[in-house]
Amino acid sequence: MIYADNAATTRLDPKVFEVMKPFLTEDYANASQPYSFSRNAKKALNNARAIIAECINAEPEEIFFTSCGTESDNWAIKGFNYKDRKQIITSAIEHHAVLHSCKAMERNGHEVIYLKPDHNGVIKEEELINNISDKTGLVSIMYVNNEVGTVEPIKELCKIAHDNGSVFHCDAVQAVGHIRVDVKELGVDMLSSSAHKFNGPKGVGFLYIRKGTDIFPYQDGGAQEMSMRAGTENVAYIVGMAEALRINCEQMEENEKRMRQYEMIIKEELNGLEYRRNGGDRTSPGNMSLSFKGKDGEAILHLMDLRGICISTGSACTSGRTSISHVLEAMGIEEEWAKGTIRISLGRFNNQEEAHKIGKNLYKIINRN
Repeated sequence: MIYADNAATTRLDPKVFEVMKPFLTEDYANASQPYSFSRNAKKALNNARAIIAECINAEPEEIFFTSCGTESDNWAIKGFNYKDRKQIITSAIEHHAVLHSCKAMERNGHEVIYLKPDHNGVIKEEELINNISDKTGLVSIMYVNNEVGTVEPIKELCKIAHDNGSVFHCDAVQAVGHIRVDVKELGVDMLSSSAHKFNGPKGVGFLYIRKGTDIFPYQDGGAQEMSMRAGTENVAYIVGMAEALRINCEQMEENEKRMRQYEMIIKEELNGLEYRRNGGDRTSPGNMSLSFKGKDGEAILHLMDLRGICISTGSACTSGRTSISHVLEAMGIEEEWAKGTIRISLGRFNNQEEAHKIGKNLYKIINRN
């Protein structure tokens, strides 16, 4: 099998698994307990927080552990103290964790504005400037789009929000561990991440909350996570997340170089076919959204699967009806192209031979149909 759907989830790094194991079988103590058996768990928790903070240039006390990126997004949007600024601005191409959270806020009386991207999936600064007002409490824009890989101009958008007195949240689930993330340089007030997107375990993530950001606790109970998220911490998974992020950040330059090389190999193998790459010139490494005019993305996915290759698609077939993804629709991709969209997302454990096989098999499938 060739796995090329790393934007959906990634393989757990074996090195990460090794550092997790002791906290599942030996040092399994509750980190909140006062006895000596808990010391190793407490120390591991503090070390993990420090490692993650260093990787994104934050302070350890600004890192709050969650169960996943979806929880982090929900907390940022639903937990922020809007006071008399009840308006939220987001984009039409966000992950559903953000879009559905915003819909929930609309049901609670908040106004939500959905910014339109350009044809490449970029949220332009002018779009935010034209919609932001003194009613805007929170702006939430993702760093890297999960479907097409577009890298958004977060630093510039964040400045516009701050100049307006608004708080900025960034869903960076597809960015952390893959491209450089510096929260101080970006200026973001909150930032979401999930471990399983960068070769860590599923079921753990974090929310960066800049000091001074007015946000309510996510859930009540004990005093864990500085009294902001009650519940016994998942020490083994948190340790694994920190180690996975550390490894990915250390190898980031090398990984990006390899991913770009594999992208070129796939493009060369597709030479002669008519297709479009979505996302423009500024995409995250290894994320390739390809549209084939007049083709069926769902059919391509299944034909690749029969050849032992896992990819994703930009459309979904439900009850015999193919629907275009909200991202492609918002980008204005014509239906004849959008329906034939697939996503190839490469990761650290892919290799050059696999890139050739992905391209060759995709060429054969498209050329025959």
